[in-house]
Amino acid sequence: MTNPLLPHWDTPFQIAPFGDISDEDFAPALDQALIAHNAQIAAIAGSTEPPTFANVIEALENPCRELDQVLSVFFSVAGADSNPKREALQREFSPKLAAHSSAITANKALFARIAAVWDARETLDLTGEQQRVLMLTHRGFVRGGAALTGADDTRMQAIKGRLATLGTSFTQNLLADERDWFMPLAEKDLQGLPDFAVDAARAAGVEKGADGPVVTLSRSIITPFLQFSKRRDLREVAFNAWVARGANGGETDNREIAAEILALRHERAQLLGYDSFADYKLETEMAKTPDAVRSLLMEVWAPAKSRAEADAEVLTQMMQADGINGDLQPWDWRYYAEKRRKVEHDLDEAELKPYLQLDRMIEASFACATRLFGLQFAPLDVDLYHPDCRAWEVTRDGKHVAVFIGDYFARGSKRSGAWCSAMRGQAKFPQVQAPVVINVCNFAKAEPALLSWDDARTLFHEFGHALHQMLSNVSYESISGTSVARDFVELPSQLYEHWLEVPEVLAEFATHADTGAAMPQELLNKVLGAANFDMGFQTVEYVASALVDLAFHEGAAPTDVMAKQDEVLSEIGLPPAITMRHASPHFAHVFAGDGYSSGYYSYMWSEVMDADAFAAFEEAGGAFDAERAKALEDTILSTGGSQDPGELYVAFRGRLPGVEALLKGRGLGAS
Repeated sequence: MTNPLLPHWDTPFQIAPFGDISDEDFAPALDQALIAHNAQIAAIAGSTEPPTFANVIEALENPCRELDQVLSVFFSVAGADSNPKREALQREFSPKLAAHSSAITANKALFARIAAVWDARETLDLTGEQQRVLMLTHRGFVRGGAALTGADDTRMQAIKGRLATLGTSFTQNLLADERDWFMPLAEKDLQGLPDFAVDAARAAGVEKGADGPVVTLSRSIITPFLQFSKRRDLREVAFNAWVARGANGGETDNREIAAEILALRHERAQLLGYDSFADYKLETEMAKTPDAVRSLLMEVWAPAKSRAEADAEVLTQMMQADGINGDLQPWDWRYYAEKRRKVEHDLDEAELKPYLQLDRMIEASFACATRLFGLQFAPLDVDLYHPDCRAWEVTRDGKHVAVFIGDYFARGSKRSGAWCSAMRGQAKFPQVQAPVVINVCNFAKAEPALLSWDDARTLFHEFGHALHQMLSNVSYESISGTSVARDFVELPSQLYEHWLEVPEVLAEFATHADTGAAMPQELLNKVLGAANFDMGFQTVEYVASALVDLAFHEGAAPTDVMAKQDEVLSEIGLPPAITMRHASPHFAHVFAGDGYSSGYYSYMWSEVMDADAFAAFEEAGGAFDAERAKALEDTILSTGGSQDPGELYVAFRGRLPGVEALLKGRGLGAS
């Protein structure tokens, strides 16, 4: 029988035929796909024709359909719906794919042809986009070690393979810790929890096969528990389990894995002639240097820490008024911050949450895209990899634009966090290819599904990434959509979060789950008035993580990651009742792969731009100003990585922003 992963898919919009695919299909399909891709690469490298942009660079841009199909399906299900078989396949595939990629980079005949086109670039009649693709291709090969020879070349390939294996192990260890831990709750332990948190705990208990409600390490369950539970002892147990992920000893402990990853990254950078991995990694980002990153982070750290320390004093007084002496602890912060928010803003999340129905927030994210960019969304009835997934066809002026898939609910088979990926990227070469984009989230499943304010922001954030993919309009897939500098990629996503706070959006879509009534104006005012509540805490936990990430990669790799982490946090004076947002043993952004390594700062770098970019709308005709929306699409959302990101931002705004807009947006500026 034909392996369903390999032929052209005769399905609606060429979506993978998930119903026909079994786990047993992946390994043989990958083997055949790698053979096909190797043949493609060999033909390009071995050509006797003089090297040209068409027969070298465009030939590399011509995708290996079989390989793309296998990998798009496998990595989608491996991240969002894992099982022991898929985890075993990941461990098998990671070194195999790393070796395949390294072999391409190390192909001297191929690199010679790329270099020949690069050297002749001034004589070629190339478009701006083609010049960019040529530069990125040549640079990518050089940074991948293509110019290395002898022992250095051999060592580089070994490092890449080992890093791929370690990244997979880190991810699977973290998933195991998150999946295996849960805390049963007796009925008396539910005291103080609002109905939505109780419902989520009961649903989680059913999923875990427990005889009653449980707290799990899903953020959408543990965060409300820490906010509302009156049981300080249980909050402590839950919080300690949350921060101990990846550091529990035994087979799932990530501390030695993290240390080895850092050592290999440093060695890799030095083989390529860089002083440190941070120097290597940041060279291609907007920030360019570690000093520029540190400057931004420290400019925000001082006012954020000052605000957090003042807040800690208030929360300590509240705790002592409850008869609890001693110091405010990390498992106390969210509980007393929630009580304080209710007092100061008269805003109770239990009152707010019924107005933030998942389905209505999805509608809101779509409606904003309709008003801004003219996109329309129609449900699709197609087979997907899990029953929780939903799909929509995206059109504009009656023409197909993309397929959008949403996978919103937490489950034990899904890794934590939220992300956007393209199962197929947009391209025009070698033929027009419409994207298939997926948003994956981890919201608590209930009927109806209700979101916290942070959940709703996450939904808008990930949909901002999806718009970057769906509105992409370039020729080559390698520079389409979110294929941009890491510290630029968060601009569209963080910018889109602002539309959640537009009063007319909330007035229309924030409707009560039971009554259907619109959110009262008084509550709407409270929500918007409390937008920057606890911002000292949020900023401190984030910046602390970004500074630790930077320190890990700035010099020689630490042999003890926890000692280095503690050293950095001590130097900056992290308030004792606040922890890093992501402690090193579960810092998947940094250790599950190279994506955000030395780059966790990028959310804040992008926020400098997103605060300033939304101000452009406010200065014009408002949040839905048509001229600004068209400029945003034309200069940023449609252009992918076809130009330098700084140039793209200046094209949209007329200038680069300063940090002032970010501090003002977070309520941390001078009053």
